[in-house]
Amino acid sequence: MKSPEKTVNPIGLEDITIVDDAKMRKAITAAALGNAMEWFDFGVYGFVAYVLGKVFFPGADPGVQMIAALATFSVPFLIRPLGGLFFGTLGDKYGRQKVLAATIVIMSLSTFAIGLIPSYASIGIWAPILLLLAKMAQGFSVGGEYTGASIFVAEYAPDRKRGFLGSWLDFGSIAGFVFGAGLVVLISTILGEEQFEAWGWRLPFFLALPLGMIGLYLRHALEETPAFQQHVEQLEQGDREGLARGPKVSFKEVATQHWRSLMTCIGVVVATNVTYYMLLTYMPSYLTHNLHYSENHGVLIIIAIMVGMLFVQPMIGLISDKIGRRPFIICGSVGLFFLAIPAFMLINSGKIGLIFSGLLMLAVLLNFFIGVMASTLPAMFPTHIRYSALASAFNVSVLIAGLTPAAVAWLVESTQNLYMPAYYLMVIAVVGLITGVTMKETANKPLRGAAPAASDIEEAQELLEEHHDNIEQKIEDIDAEIAELKAKREHLVQQHPRIE
Repeated sequence: MKSPEKTVNPIGLEDITIVDDAKMRKAITAAALGNAMEWFDFGVYGFVAYVLGKVFFPGADPGVQMIAALATFSVPFLIRPLGGLFFGTLGDKYGRQKVLAATIVIMSLSTFAIGLIPSYASIGIWAPILLLLAKMAQGFSVGGEYTGASIFVAEYAPDRKRGFLGSWLDFGSIAGFVFGAGLVVLISTILGEEQFEAWGWRLPFFLALPLGMIGLYLRHALEETPAFQQHVEQLEQGDREGLARGPKVSFKEVATQHWRSLMTCIGVVVATNVTYYMLLTYMPSYLTHNLHYSENHGVLIIIAIMVGMLFVQPMIGLISDKIGRRPFIICGSVGLFFLAIPAFMLINSGKIGLIFSGLLMLAVLLNFFIGVMASTLPAMFPTHIRYSALASAFNVSVLIAGLTPAAVAWLVESTQNLYMPAYYLMVIAVVGLITGVTMKETANKPLRGAAPAASDIEEAQELLEEHHDNIEQKIEDIDAEIAELKAKREHLVQQHPRIE
């Protein structure tokens, strides 16, 4: 027995989502704060890695201490894919808002717990074990955090402003990092080196708890995204059992049916996050340990660079809504390949102005990637599998990128070649370039499986006209393909004696 055919009604003005400005601003603020919370920890951890090496790995050589502390930073990335799979499935079944409220609680508690762990001198081997467990809990929660936040913003944003609004998510990342790093400098300056190493390093981690409570309050007050609400309404109308089961597509099916999107996601995330971790997590230790700058000196340079990045970030997002996301991925990759060695030549020059210039080059190239990542990734998958598919692909990619600080530190220590970070970035630039050239443009288009979204009724009318024009063009293309196939069929028929 055949199931009745579904009637497809023409798309009209009532089918276009008009985004509420107040709700949109709340969504962006709540999402960006959670992301800031994640990178606040990264900023603090990266800038106190040298102290953590002394506290938790006291018997090792200074170089080994730093590698061990950075390795502890990298190991939780092994857990992120599990967190992404867990929270991604929940996000597609129960909604984005509920999952984001859960991830910020786990993230803030695990970060707070790091400040409570006794030193190796107090409890021995349990100190680094507890540190690792806290970092693994962070990794599990972060596995669902960035992808959920980017999806949340993307599903709230109008189609023509998704790049600009999505860029504020990583604005929160940079701001959280700057705040964490600046707090480390402030506390260490006030307390002095001796007191900071004794107990002062714990204070920034304690701040995670009140920040997490603020983030939880903001996220708990949010409504579910319009795109997910539409998806739930469709399930309620046509498939109540499907609503209870949640996503019907397995990861195997995602890998076969959406493999191009998966490969694009992996390429963008690897290129972006390797550059991110190289500049913002590894470079403070590189300046201190390998170039022998004082900790505060190196930190201040990085903070100044990142403050500049805050101003560039929204501009990249805004421009990407005009010219697209692909040009920034391609230009960032080409620039990284050709400028990585010159940048490290400047960094190794020994002159403050040149060091600043070298780091600034890398920072601007990093802005090219992070300025478009949050608007690019959610557009790759349809609504009903967006969270689970994106979280899985994203966190497998970040697993690779998260090894960057420890891997580069080991390469520099083992080869004594201060240009190994530049070579590492050049390899990653090739990955980014291939991704940028082969990816599909997503700017100014509706999310897959979602209705078009507009800021107001006038924009909705323009989107509707564009949508109808696009349908007409697709019909013309199909008609042309049909005509070509008919011609081929006729040609083959003429070659066969018994087919008319």
